[in-house]
Amino acid sequence: MTLPRLLQVLENAVVPLRCAFCGTRTRDDEGSVCVDCRDDLPWVEPVRTVSPLCVSLAPLAYEFPVDAAIKALKFSRRLWYGPALAQLLDGAIEFLPADIDAVLPVPLHWQRKWRRGFNQAREIGRPVARRLGVPLIGGVRRARATRPQTGLSAAERRRNVQGAFVASRPCRSRHVLIVDDVVTTGATIGQLARVVLESGADRVSSLAVARA
Repeated sequence: MTLPRLLQVLENAVVPLRCAFCGTRTRDDEGSVCVDCRDDLPWVEPVRTVSPLCVSLAPLAYEFPVDAAIKALKFSRRLWYGPALAQLLDGAIEFLPADIDAVLPVPLHWQRKWRRGFNQAREIGRPVARRLGVPLIGGVRRARATRPQTGLSAAERRRNVQGAFVASRPCRSRHVLIVDDVVTTGATIGQLARVVLESGADRVSSLAVARA
């Protein structure tokens, strides 16, 4: 048994893991989501949308209880949903290209991050980066505070995020995986992918927990 695995087993023995959805104690091999809850989730995988800029994957529908978990993470600081939602991406990761060498969470504008205290995409992206064995990177900032995309039409979403992202330094990674919580029209991912490619990356893929 490796040292990280041994430490995880010892930690679970002291503070047993509980399912993020139902609260029952989980086995070591279940992680943060029990088998029963996992089976009941609104899976729609594999979903693969290929755009001119990137391949986009989202394995779940934005329906209960996934939507409730994402809202609890974003708006109620239930940070334990971050690794739980990231765990649900394990199956979709198998559909990603093998040459990904960095993970980029979708940036928040500094004002929104300051009010919220964290970036939910980063809470999901950090475990994904560990799973892939690649670094979690920045280098792109949200240059202006956009309106929430909820309730906007597809055209309004595209206009809302037009020019929203700016690269703060050249990208040294070749194939960047953008990670977010929810994807709808893909407008945000498309704008961010364009900036990442223009800053030096060769390829961009994206991975979101759910598709609305």
